[in-house]
Amino acid sequence: MLLSMEKINKIFPGNVVATNNVSLEVRQGEIHCLLGENGAGKTVLMNILYGMYQPDSGQIYYKGQPISIHSPKDSIENRIGMVHQHFMLVETLTVAENIILGQWKPWKNLKEMEKVHERIKNLGEEYGLFVNPNALIRELSVGEQQRVEILKALYRGTDLLILDEPTSVLTPQETVQLLNLLRGLADKGLTIIFITHKFEEVFQVSDRVTVLRDGQLVGTTDTAQTTFGELAKWMVGREVFMDLDRSKSNSKEVVLSVRGLQATDERGLLAVKDVSFDVHANEIVGIAGVSGNGQTELALGLAGLIEIKYDRLELCGQELKKITAKNLDRIGFGHIPEDRQGMGLILPFSVAENFILGEYNSEPYSHYGFLQNRQIINHAQLLVNKFSVRVSNVKEEITNLSGGNQQKVVVARELNRNPNFLLVNQPTRGIDIGATEFVYQQILKQRDAGSAVLLISTDLEEVFKLSDRVLVMFEGQIIGEVPPDREQIFKVGLMMAGKQVEEELA
Repeated sequence: MLLSMEKINKIFPGNVVATNNVSLEVRQGEIHCLLGENGAGKTVLMNILYGMYQPDSGQIYYKGQPISIHSPKDSIENRIGMVHQHFMLVETLTVAENIILGQWKPWKNLKEMEKVHERIKNLGEEYGLFVNPNALIRELSVGEQQRVEILKALYRGTDLLILDEPTSVLTPQETVQLLNLLRGLADKGLTIIFITHKFEEVFQVSDRVTVLRDGQLVGTTDTAQTTFGELAKWMVGREVFMDLDRSKSNSKEVVLSVRGLQATDERGLLAVKDVSFDVHANEIVGIAGVSGNGQTELALGLAGLIEIKYDRLELCGQELKKITAKNLDRIGFGHIPEDRQGMGLILPFSVAENFILGEYNSEPYSHYGFLQNRQIINHAQLLVNKFSVRVSNVKEEITNLSGGNQQKVVVARELNRNPNFLLVNQPTRGIDIGATEFVYQQILKQRDAGSAVLLISTDLEEVFKLSDRVLVMFEGQIIGEVPPDREQIFKVGLMMAGKQVEEELA
């Protein structure tokens, strides 16, 4: 056994239990998946192993010996490496400079950059991690940057490599390349801990899998001996049904028509470039793309939250000369935002108060400027029951709810208004598979009730599962449309990377 973590406990201020007596055993040369919803304790447990957090109690054994890890420096000295979900790279430096950054005696490395370059090339050839040592990080794709992070760990000498949600920003092609690469690294003797919440990746790459839920160990099993259903049940504590019952959309009624839309990002740079599309009633149009290709600005612009320019924009048969929240609300516009806490909720407010955001000054929730508490509480209780929100009291602050239940509050509030058009951005980001199942069902119900839905998601599986049509966005432009056929998923992946599909598939 290469690694044994025994009864690891970590409690953060506010009595937030991150890990509760969690034990983990990892064998030499295996790929071990750590599976669980966001907030299950996966990353905290690995940050303890990497020295970024100190456990309140418990013991770590590595290579048969008890060890104490007080900092990442201790981990690196023990030949433990970690690739974080958000890369730790300096964009203005080269690949080689990033790889040696932070190592002892940097002046020696700087004097011997030819040897550094040679070693990087040798590692690249040995492990299939081909990256130009002279390239600036900002010139590399996301997949290439991830290779640099892995090379950085291997350059320092690594026997155990931890990867935290490594595919969350990759195209399907880059994901396949990474999983193949990891299998090759394991075959050469490297031990890998792979943090994920995606079941497909567990079955594609891992030898064994450990499931955490609410900071506790649920179980560990050989991947070949388990099923999707069993892991899902371990993950959320009940049976999960992800097969969606959906009818075919044949509506010709255009609810949203956009022509020549442009939007800038917070730096003032053009993020959405001359985008045009239609969304029909009884239809879900999905927008696929790697994060950072203009999807956020498109959503904010359509919701009236940032200034945009356009040649023509019609919603529900009305041409809008200017988009304002008031105009959109009057027409029947619903919005489930990308950032539920930053844009969808007011955290110090109660669950009940969050249910009436946007309607707090209207009857029956307000009368002559005074809030009507009984009506507000009754309304909240009705939605809690209807949308299965887990809360002890609707007067409770919404910050006390889990991410999944916070998302249910946003979904319940927007869908209860029966919008004619629904804009949904990253609907299941950071929520467990049980809440995901519920959100999917509610979006489909809204579509079947006659609404037009624009779905924006970086999760390609999600886009294909829900959409009637899929538009692909790259560098602020819509570069193609495909049907939601899983056989098209690699074609979409190429488009997401900005490739000329006809040339690539020829």
